[in-house]
Amino acid sequence: MARFEVGPVPFNPDGWGPPDSASATLSVPNHPSNVPFAPFSRSDKLGRIADWTRSLSNPGRPGSKQGAHHPSDSAFDFSGDDSFATLAADEDSSFRLVDTSAKSHHYNPNRPKFNPRWRFNAHNARSQLPQRRDEEVEARKREAEKERARRDRLYHQNRSQMPQRRESSVFKSSVDIQPEWNMLDQIPFSTFSKLSFSVPEPEDLLICGGLEFYDRSYDRITPKNCRALERFKSRNFFKVTTTDDPVIRRLANEDKATVFATDTILSTLMCAPRSVYSWDIVVQRVGNKLFFDKRDGSQLDLLSVHETSQEPLPDVKDDINSIHSLSVEAAYINQNFSQQVLIRDGNKVAFEEPNPFASEGEEVAPVGYRYRRWKLDDDMYLVSRCEVHSVVDINNQRSFLTLNALNEFDPKYSGVDWRQKLETQRGAVLATELKNNANKLAKWTAQALLAGADMMKLGYVSRVHPRDHFNHVMLAVVGYKPRDFATQINLNTSNMWGIVKSIVDLCMKLKEGKYVLVKDPSKPQVRIYDVPQDAFDNDYVEEPLAEEDQVQPPAEDADGGEPNASMNDGEDKETKDEAA
Repeated sequence: MARFEVGPVPFNPDGWGPPDSASATLSVPNHPSNVPFAPFSRSDKLGRIADWTRSLSNPGRPGSKQGAHHPSDSAFDFSGDDSFATLAADEDSSFRLVDTSAKSHHYNPNRPKFNPRWRFNAHNARSQLPQRRDEEVEARKREAEKERARRDRLYHQNRSQMPQRRESSVFKSSVDIQPEWNMLDQIPFSTFSKLSFSVPEPEDLLICGGLEFYDRSYDRITPKNCRALERFKSRNFFKVTTTDDPVIRRLANEDKATVFATDTILSTLMCAPRSVYSWDIVVQRVGNKLFFDKRDGSQLDLLSVHETSQEPLPDVKDDINSIHSLSVEAAYINQNFSQQVLIRDGNKVAFEEPNPFASEGEEVAPVGYRYRRWKLDDDMYLVSRCEVHSVVDINNQRSFLTLNALNEFDPKYSGVDWRQKLETQRGAVLATELKNNANKLAKWTAQALLAGADMMKLGYVSRVHPRDHFNHVMLAVVGYKPRDFATQINLNTSNMWGIVKSIVDLCMKLKEGKYVLVKDPSKPQVRIYDVPQDAFDNDYVEEPLAEEDQVQPPAEDADGGEPNASMNDGEDKETKDEAA
């Protein structure tokens, strides 16, 4: 049977542990004699268990706080004892704690200083390189914080200088909804996005008016070589609605079509999902025919500015940058631009019939009216009066042009300065305009497609000074093919005709009478109202074009009234012709 024999255990009357004299008498197997036992790592707390003869006020390690531990713990603490030899001392001397917290960035006289003269030293590489990397990281963080603070300061400074806008603009309806009007239906724009309809190529029934040739020298102007925008005071412009057009009346009597409209009205319907401001279109059902009209003084005669911007303009009547003032300004800029880029040498292209709205001896703006017919169904045709503004000979082929102008009123609103960006970043300027004026550009493109224009010219016109809304300069003129530009702005022709076809089918189901389509001023939807036959008969006195006097600069009163008078004269002439 195996036995366990306990060796001799010497007694130490003077303290704990074996007596010193016992080391010679004990025979410990495999233990060299006269060699003290030392631990090989700090975790091996081997040696005496406790020494009560040690001082109870052990100060502990250098750097430790007095009284951090209980005094009785010093009897068991041999970290400072010589029995741990040189290994613990070497580890203590080589140990260094790197503090990466924000509190460690106070001044430390023992920290090595790094400057452009610093060179790598193998002796201090172990202790200095990690600290230097930490300092570089912290330095980059501080620089990033400074840059962020600088951007925030500039942002708030620019916001304080920018003209104040309404936080949430509440737009007004384009027409006052009367209590006796009966709302028949409301159509959300979300239903328009799924519509699609293909129409065959249209045919020209008649072309009236005359055109002047385009001056190609305007294609070479730049912001550094700009031209002042001239004012054409003697030429009259006509904005005649559908039922007041004598040619459309004649075509309706000849049963050439079932539905009649103008390119302005059709483009408004086609691009309705992109619209933000309120608009209205009058629908008249007469027999089996349908007429789409606009009211006298309608918003369709003006051009919207910053309609689709994220921060709409304030509707303050007395401000030159209000919604109405900018619309009037854009309309005059567009008219003057369309005349200035023409070669006014008397060489004109005359069509089958003269301008149907001009009287003999009257100077009118050269416009070509193309009365075109589209087939919507087996027994349904649509006739529209479409406008082209100029003509040019390219490779011995005559091409029609449409002329329109974008206007810059204050770079602070758009964030892009045309004078600096047009030459080097023209795409960025166009992208900004597509964001802020998506509806206007889409309508111009739709009108060019309806008119069968081969090219659409876009002019970039800016104010001479942001606070001078009467004097302008032409900075650039760029040409686009309508179909390519429609693809660029994501304008689908099948969807455009699908919207028109759906509205025509809806209106053809109505009984004979007068109706009005109204774009809701605050929601993306259109409403259909049944209105009395005498509605809008006396609306000419409320024409918004008569309000332009309030936005003219006082210093140019003598010149300021004449272009406005030119438009009013043309419309007065229009009214006389209608009365006749």
